[in-house]
Amino acid sequence: MKLVVFASGSGSNAENIIKHFAGTEVCVDAIFCNVEGAGVIERAHRLGVPCELFNRVEWKTGDRIDALLDQYNPDLIVLAGFLWLFPKRLIDRYPHVINLHPALLPKFGGKGMFGMHVHDAVVAAKETETGITVHWVTEMYDDGAPIFQAHCQVLPNDTADDVAAKIHALEQAHFPSVVEEVLKDIEAKR
Repeated sequence: MKLVVFASGSGSNAENIIKHFAGTEVCVDAIFCNVEGAGVIERAHRLGVPCELFNRVEWKTGDRIDALLDQYNPDLIVLAGFLWLFPKRLIDRYPHVINLHPALLPKFGGKGMFGMHVHDAVVAAKETETGITVHWVTEMYDDGAPIFQAHCQVLPNDTADDVAAKIHALEQAHFPSVVEEVLKDIEAKR
């Protein structure tokens, strides 16, 4: 089975997925990145995975992105810290697209709710728990059906950085195995 991962940041989750599937029948064929100089680019090169860098114009017009995706023909597209809205044209063509969100959706989701913005909001709201959500991607931010959630406690003295560390640990512990389960479900339905 073939995966393509979209990422905009450091790429720790992308790297974790690549390492998880190393030596298996699942191949991470490419990383797609929309941020020049993002850490995920170096990680992809170090791990021997092609990295396709693109800009906003290419994303909106779709010609180059769509052609590249057609070339890779992924069974599953994984958004791992990818910050742009995924277009309907791609969801229609590739119905198996999942996203990792750093909160327990539907709380703290939507446009602008990513990374430290989410953790700051969790602390400001005095939440006692937070977590991660893996969900299906729709043409709206963080609106698709949830696939998996993992929870962690937010202590009264926790800062946004403390919450970020807890979320990162949950992502590293669970995301690759959730991706694996989604792939098994896709394969079983063929």
